[in-house]
Amino acid sequence: MNIRHRITHGLAVAGLGGALASSSILAGVALLLAVLGGYAIWKKEMPRRNWDTPKELRLLHFAFWFFVLVSLLSWAFEGFEYEGGKTLGTHARLILFWPIAIALIAARVRATTVFSAFVVGGLVVIGLFALHVIDLSGNLNVLWRLRFGAGINPIQFGNLAMLTSLLCLIGGFYFKAARRGKLAIFAVIVGLATLAIALMSQTRSNLIALPAALALLLFLIPRKLIIPGIIVLAMVGTLSVMNSERFTNSLDALVEGNLDKSLELRLQAWKVAGSAFVANPLLGAGLSGYHEIAEAQESKAFRDCCTDHAHNDTMQQAATKGLPGILSWIFLMFIPLVTALRLVRSGNLEIACLAGGGAMIPASYLIFGLTEATLDRSLFLTFYLLSVSATFAALFNALSASYTRQRAVKVSATVITKDEEDHIVDCLKSARLIADEIIVLDSGSSDRTVELARQYADVVEQTDWPGFGIQKQRALERATGDWVLSIDADERITPELAREINHTLADARADAYKLPWAVTIYGKRLDFGRSGRAPLRLFRKEGVRFSDALVHEKILLPRGRVVKTMRGRLTHYTHRNFGHALEKSAKYAWLGSQQKYRRGKRTRSLIYPTIRGIMTFVQVYFIRFGFLDGAVGYLVAVTYAQGSFNKYAGLWTLTRTERRMRG
Repeated sequence: MNIRHRITHGLAVAGLGGALASSSILAGVALLLAVLGGYAIWKKEMPRRNWDTPKELRLLHFAFWFFVLVSLLSWAFEGFEYEGGKTLGTHARLILFWPIAIALIAARVRATTVFSAFVVGGLVVIGLFALHVIDLSGNLNVLWRLRFGAGINPIQFGNLAMLTSLLCLIGGFYFKAARRGKLAIFAVIVGLATLAIALMSQTRSNLIALPAALALLLFLIPRKLIIPGIIVLAMVGTLSVMNSERFTNSLDALVEGNLDKSLELRLQAWKVAGSAFVANPLLGAGLSGYHEIAEAQESKAFRDCCTDHAHNDTMQQAATKGLPGILSWIFLMFIPLVTALRLVRSGNLEIACLAGGGAMIPASYLIFGLTEATLDRSLFLTFYLLSVSATFAALFNALSASYTRQRAVKVSATVITKDEEDHIVDCLKSARLIADEIIVLDSGSSDRTVELARQYADVVEQTDWPGFGIQKQRALERATGDWVLSIDADERITPELAREINHTLADARADAYKLPWAVTIYGKRLDFGRSGRAPLRLFRKEGVRFSDALVHEKILLPRGRVVKTMRGRLTHYTHRNFGHALEKSAKYAWLGSQQKYRRGKRTRSLIYPTIRGIMTFVQVYFIRFGFLDGAVGYLVAVTYAQGSFNKYAGLWTLTRTERRMRG
């Protein structure tokens, strides 16, 4: 790591650590300098690194900018109200996700930097608490009874301090595994101290978040530390409840079948927000709409407490932005959560810890959002932006650097061809990155496909054409490897995917792997839409065979085989040009029609083909986020929808012909 990287990492630790715990101008300046440093590194180094933007990063970026877009539209529809503009200003900072994440990725920020930043955040919390103790002249009895909020809203402080403490504890586990014992002990001490201070804020949602956080931590900590860890955290929580008048009053009221005043006011706020949503479910009442409705309530206690927001994230988004607001909130919370949870059980501890932290953040916000409108609070939103950006930047860097092992098993690659001279060389060169043996079966090419294949493949044979399934089965039978990679001539193994495959097969934990497509068409790589598919391409040879389908053949695995999906992308040059796209679509549609007809499928109306076409478009363009691929994504969705319609329309013509012949 050169001096530029070291300076950038230091600024990132100072900036993130300070900004996570406060709105410090100094922390903001440090973070800005870190981002600028990362951007400079990005401009200089990333082209040489041949970095491939992860699909997950683009999806995270969408979650952040879509939330801002919905807020902007809501503000516009309400007539650009001043109060709504202030809320939009808070939401708009989420746009910074992309530059922050890219800068930190370019600077090669890893787990050590990120978890060190969380420890710095914990130290800031401890420092604020120490100043408070000094102000009280060390009177611990008074201190224990007071609701500590560090000079800001106690709920915000308590929630974020607790989340910081949990991230410090995860950092401690990581440092321990990285054999940095002193730093691990320090991180755990800071985490536990910060947790104790967080619980002194008497924020009730913390007691809901803590058990959920513990459940996630169980996936990360060593088994021998699970019981002691639970005991320590349970003791801290129990002592906080027992010595908190706020907690005990709420519990006493619940035992008596009543709610305390603050909970009653929150229920009223949710009712007001619900009425605003029911009145306009499509657009909501506007960013300032809830505030205006709440101000009109008769109860002075309610107006004093609950006019700024609805004290619940879902209700706040529903009231102010309607259904689009709810959808944007779901994306913002669940896309990071699901992305991280998929990697929590990784065998690489750095990845597992970063994924645990990445999951902890949105999971905690889901709980905090039960009683607070976190995304309308500046400090809450800033913490979410910075912590998610930094954690996932480090996670993607760790993933890229994690493929280090080399396999010992033999891999055979099989390719079937016909007139593929413009694809075959690049295909076989990429396959050689992982294959010890390459087998090509050609079915009567009239160009130079066979000649070129013989320069790169170990076995090249020419056969008749019995259909995709049988031809691929023939190629499989000629393979001698323990594992088989079955790819098409228009597909490429990227260098990163090759490293992942070689690393994974060194200690395979599955019997077959799906390789996510990265369809490249009309000069653009698609990350979504049709690229949302991950075809099965790599598998243990023993007991496997192909179906005998004419088209869209399937790999038939023995019962009980484990299938997983790799992260790396299988580049798929599906169409040479638009004319080829139409030709290929028509060919596959008609083959599909014939195949379904032979299997006894029938359709008596064109309504069904029409519905299937519409369903295909919705699936490719909306459900698989094809709209994120721009104009090309739209064209591809329409093309596949047309192909789906043609397939079932062809089946309709075959059914119609059959009926006429019988009649």
